[in-house]
Amino acid sequence: MMTPEELLTTTRTVRKRLDLDRPVPIDLVKHCIQVALQAPSGSNTQRWQWLVVTDADQRAALGSIYSRACHEYLESGNAAGKLFADDPSRAPVQQRVGSSVAYLADKMGDVPVLVIPCLETASDELPAGNQAGLWASLLPAVWSFMLAARSVTLGTAWTTLHLKYEQEAAEVLGLPKNVHQAALIPTAFYTGETFKPAARLPLEEVLHVDRW
Repeated sequence: MMTPEELLTTTRTVRKRLDLDRPVPIDLVKHCIQVALQAPSGSNTQRWQWLVVTDADQRAALGSIYSRACHEYLESGNAAGKLFADDPSRAPVQQRVGSSVAYLADKMGDVPVLVIPCLETASDELPAGNQAGLWASLLPAVWSFMLAARSVTLGTAWTTLHLKYEQEAAEVLGLPKNVHQAALIPTAFYTGETFKPAARLPLEEVLHVDRW
């Protein structure tokens, strides 16, 4: 059993350590989603919807979309490794991240379970203007799902690159036009023993009290 602090500080994005060969019981995934449904939702609307993809053909189709979007990202000037190439303190870590991103790009379709959290809206179009409150009614639940997965020895990764081709993915999934994808969460047992807290910027560099 992990303490709450240990759970919060060791839930990592898992890419190269996802076990692609070990099946994941659907009941375990349902358990994690059940936990996620306790997350906050604006005005208690609970407009979230969850797609759990286990079919091999469906996973392969989504994996192909993700791979295309991911490799386009890595080849662009916006990839994380390039963004921090001139920062000696961050470049090596970001280059390792880029390597693991490329690995997952080619393996996404092989991950046993793909979870797509979605937000259902009243109309086909998302509202104009500030959408912070809208997505805040879903994204905390997605993080709760990832924490719950970690607590039962499942690894996950928060990915959104496939949303460049969101409509293609929606067609694969048969989504109504008023259901909008938020992420693509590969879910599998992880290899190795455990995880440790990641390096982060010092608190003093990001904390502001009372005003900037």
